[in-house]
Amino acid sequence: MNIKNNLILALDVGSEKEAINICEKVSDNIDTIKIGYPLALAEGLEIIKKLKDKFDFKVICDFKVADIDATNEKICEETFKAGADAIICHGFVGPDSVEACLNVAKKYEKELFLLTEMSHPGAKKFLQSSAEEIAKMGVEMGITNYVAPATRLDRLQVIRDIVGPDAYIISPGVGKQGGDGKKTLEISNAIIVGRSIYEADNPKIACENLLN
Repeated sequence: MNIKNNLILALDVGSEKEAINICEKVSDNIDTIKIGYPLALAEGLEIIKKLKDKFDFKVICDFKVADIDATNEKICEETFKAGADAIICHGFVGPDSVEACLNVAKKYEKELFLLTEMSHPGAKKFLQSSAEEIAKMGVEMGITNYVAPATRLDRLQVIRDIVGPDAYIISPGVGKQGGDGKKTLEISNAIIVGRSIYEADNPKIACENLLN
C-alpha cells in the first residue's frame, strides 16, 4: 500500500460530520485514513464509501479482528463489501483465524495487516510476549503487511528484523502516546496518528509538523 507522506490519520471520531470536517482540513496532506469501531459503530459501514467517494482516500479498517475463523470470515466479507481497502486482524488467535481473514482479503484483492503488538502500556502484560511468534507466523503465512508500535522502538525493530526489509509496517502511537514520528519512520513504513491531528486547533498544521 502506497501511503502519501507515510502518514495515516486514525479517524477515531464519533460522527460523520466531525469526520468530514477533519478530512476536509487534512486532505492535502494525507490519502489514507484508518477507521475503527468508534466511527463505524456511530455511522455504520456506509461511512467507508462516503469518505472514499468524497475524498478519494484509501481506508484501512482497524477492527482488530480476533474471533474464530468462520466469524472472522464474515467480518472481513462485510468490511470489504463496504469498500475498505484493508483490514487489521489480531494474530494471537492463531493461523486458522488469520488465514480466514487473509483468504477474504485475497478474494477481494484487498490487503490484510497483521497486528503483532499494540502501542499502549497494557500490551506489555500479555501481547508483547507473543508478538515475535505472531510476526514469525505471519512470515510463514506469506503476510506482507504488519502493525507494530511506535511507542517502543526496540520492539518495533525486533518485529522489523523478523518480517524483513520488504514487509510493510504501519505504526500507531505517535503523538499523544509519546511515539516520535521521525524515529519511527527509520524502522517503519508509515505512522498512524489520531488525536494529535483531529484534536489539534489546526489539523493541517499538525500534519505538516509531523512531517517536518
